[in-house]
Amino acid sequence: MKALTKFALPFVIIAIILSGCSFGGDNKGPDKNQPSSLKVMYYDENAFFQEFGMVFSALHPNVEIEVISNQSMYTGEVKDYDAALDKLIEEKQPDILMLSSDQYKKMALDGKLYDLDAVMEKEKYDTEGLIPGMVDYLREEGGGKLFAMSPNFYSQVLFYNKDLFEKYQIELPTDRMSWDAVLQLARRFPTDGEAKDRIYGLKMGYNEELFDVASMIASSEGVNYVNASQKQMTINSDSWKNAFQTALDAVNSKALYFESMNNQEASMGSSYEDYLMRDPFVSGRLAMAIGDSNYVTQIKQASSNEKLKDKVVKNWDLVTVPVGQQNPDQSNMMSFNNLFAIKADSPNKEAAWEFLSYVTSEDYARVKTKSNNYGGLPVRTKYITDTEGRNYAAFYNLKPSTNNSYKDFDKLPQNFWGEFRAAAQQEFQKVKDDKQTVDEALGILQVKGQEMLLKEDPVVSDEIPATEGSTTVVE
Repeated sequence: MKALTKFALPFVIIAIILSGCSFGGDNKGPDKNQPSSLKVMYYDENAFFQEFGMVFSALHPNVEIEVISNQSMYTGEVKDYDAALDKLIEEKQPDILMLSSDQYKKMALDGKLYDLDAVMEKEKYDTEGLIPGMVDYLREEGGGKLFAMSPNFYSQVLFYNKDLFEKYQIELPTDRMSWDAVLQLARRFPTDGEAKDRIYGLKMGYNEELFDVASMIASSEGVNYVNASQKQMTINSDSWKNAFQTALDAVNSKALYFESMNNQEASMGSSYEDYLMRDPFVSGRLAMAIGDSNYVTQIKQASSNEKLKDKVVKNWDLVTVPVGQQNPDQSNMMSFNNLFAIKADSPNKEAAWEFLSYVTSEDYARVKTKSNNYGGLPVRTKYITDTEGRNYAAFYNLKPSTNNSYKDFDKLPQNFWGEFRAAAQQEFQKVKDDKQTVDEALGILQVKGQEMLLKEDPVVSDEIPATEGSTTVVE
């Protein structure tokens, strides 16, 4: 209780300074002195109040919040997540739903969500300060109408070490470069020396499996290896051939660094300082790295360490991640962590809108940026800044991609993704070992993948029966 008071006091002070918004200009919004309740679906109660609830409760002391945990949906026994979500909503009747992109699209089309366009227009809700493309993206995902908002977003960027570029007289990277251009830059850095001391051109993922590297390149072009809705493999194509050949050339160049290499270097030291300096970008041995806002935190932590402050990279900046030639203004490395929507038949729509408008407001963004960004960056661009003038706009200069690599994956056999990934790794290991060509590997995977698509899953729709009165639609 003492701990709660310790954290709540500053928020009470904030409440005196800040003012909430009313639901409508005709004063029919919720009375600040009239008690009301709000049921919110989230991971768990503690996480919710730490991220959103404490400050909101300080600003709206009349609103009693009950958190409905959705953890029961993700037990090993659950096979049908749509049915599990419907069952949870029917039983607990939350006012605010936390949804994935796929869940959002389905519930929007089923008419189960409250249309936000009218209330946003009535309240003169400011959309100008939001990251570009978010509202349009969510409206498109909602079938033309806006049914959800997200308080945070996740985005990767390309970090680069200016000193290394200057040392080797290589031009700096810029926004909206293609993968080919970035990989060409990476290959211009030296590759000689011991692993723990040498320079690397680019860090771009966890491991050097050709399938993973090629998938990252192909997804920027909106290329999928399977048409899930038609259960048709599409991997044996010129687009995938180009992606795999580009990946193969990049891996063979020895210019790339992968996160898995950190595990190989773990034996070099076990102190906290050793841990911080294991990342070659932090220690100044990496020219470029793809990372998110947590990477900034990692660099700052190392820089603030008295023993390391003179060894940590200092002259660094960032640009947008590599993009596809077909959609140079979109990033497939941008996503929204939590989509909050109001249930269409909620009896507490006004209080629910108060919550949505607050967690997407400048007030929330200002508070959010005072803490860590582990949950993502706030969707208000005003507070995504750097005191040293670095290009933090790279986090939101690209719009979220409308191409979903996992679209309709729920229509595939349950074990397809894991089985196909294993097969792809096996076939492309042979390519790396010069035992077969890229063309041969793609031909084999086209056939193997198609066979996997034809497998039938056991019927599981009855394992989580819909609650009586549920409006679940079975297609």
